[in-house]
Order: sequence, then C-alpha cells, then structure tokens
Amino acid sequence: MPDTAVVTGAARGIGRAIATRLAREGWQVVVADLDATELQSVADETGALAVPGDTSTDAGVRHLVDTAYDHLGHVDVFFANAGIGTLKGLDASDDEWARTLETNVLAHVRAARHLVPRWLDAGGGRLVVTASAAGLLTMLGDAPYSVSKHAAVSFAEWLSATYRHRGIVVQAICPQGVQTRMLDGSGPLKDLLTLDATLTPDEVADAAWRALATDQFYVLPHPEVSGYYEQRAAHPDAWLAGTNRLQQKLDHQAQTSTTPTQENA
Repeated sequence: MPDTAVVTGAARGIGRAIATRLAREGWQVVVADLDATELQSVADETGALAVPGDTSTDAGVRHLVDTAYDHLGHVDVFFANAGIGTLKGLDASDDEWARTLETNVLAHVRAARHLVPRWLDAGGGRLVVTASAAGLLTMLGDAPYSVSKHAAVSFAEWLSATYRHRGIVVQAICPQGVQTRMLDGSGPLKDLLTLDATLTPDEVADAAWRALATDQFYVLPHPEVSGYYEQRAAHPDAWLAGTNRLQQKLDHQAQTSTTPTQENA
C-alpha cells in the first residue's frame, strides 16, 4: 500500500475528510487549499504539511508538487479534489466559465504534467480525481460545473488509457449529494441533489480509501449512479426526457416561490 499523498481542496468537505482518513491510517500527507487559515487547522489536526495556494494555476501546482516531493521524498497518490460551482446556466460569464474550467479540469491537467514524468521514472503513481456524478450524468442549474466535470472524467479516462500499462493508476470519484458547503449553498437544487441518500464527507473518504486497494477507474460512493449511467448510455432520449421533467419541477418551484399571492400582491 502506498503511504504518501497530496490532497487539494483539503480545507473542508471531502478533501478534509480524505486527508484525515489518510493520516489516521499512518500516511504522510501534504494538504493544499486557497483558505490558508482552515488549511492550517487541518494540518494541525492531522500532522500534514499545509501548502496554501491556488492549485488551478500552473505556478500553484508546480509549487505544490515540488514542495511535496521535498517534504515527502516521493508522492504515491495525488488527490485532485479541489472544485467549484457557479449555480448558473447561460447567464454564467466568460470569467466564471474560465475559472470553473481552470479549477475543475485544467488543474488536473497541470498536476499530471508535473507528476506523470516523475511517476514514470519511479515505476508508478496514482491520480485520484474528484469528478462528481455530474461528470457521468449532468448537473441541472449549473452549466459550467456540469461541463467541467464531464471534461474532468474525460481527461482522467484519457490519462488511464494512455499510461495504465506503465504503472499509472487513475481513478475518478463520482458522488452525488454530499454534506458540504457546496451542497448547503445549492439553493433550489438541494432537493434534487438529495433525492438519493446524502453522504457525509467521511463516507466518501471511506470509499476513496477502499478504492486505493484496487485499480478500478470509477469510484461510486452512491452505487445507484451506476444504474443511472447505464440508463443514460442505453436510452439517451428517455434519460434526457426524464432529466427535463426534473428541470420542469425546478422551474415550477422557482415560479411558485417568486409569484406573489393575491393577498400580498
């Protein structure tokens, strides 16, 4: 079993839970996040090294990887966990699209650029991407998030197909609703995201931990996602029609919540 890891987006939520689980199992961990204060709290609790910074940029990723190698000697697993959403559709600005793609996709590309050559020299390594079930299905109400998570899955697939025979293991964690700040701030989408069981970050971390003992590509903390994905692939029009019915419910909820009653009109 590997014993060193880097976790991005580790100040809270799934990233924090993964870092905590790894530390509890005796791993040496480096954690990264934009929120330096919360990140240091995680480091203090777990014994990890905190490396605050923006891991969506090439400079940020390079600094993180170099610091991790200096501190750990080697990096067995890199958890590309940091991610953002917009809760916007066509009204999302170009800047919001760019920021989401930088964080949710290009951060993974940049991490791979800096890690894969070292892993090839060392004989192997593992990249674990937190991609979300949105990367397999879709995310109503958030076009940039949905598109970027699909791209994250696609890049992870390409990386696996290209390098798995050379010792590079790539995995994609694809949960649905998880009790995080992102879910709490999802507004009317929260009911949709919690149609199935809502997991804790610790439960997702448990699934990630179990997956480290395997080379399986998809890690599905919500097992029902597998069935949804199969339905989407086998019957795309029926799946899209069903998804659109969910959108109509969201539209109706939005109308009824904003339409004044006769008494207060």
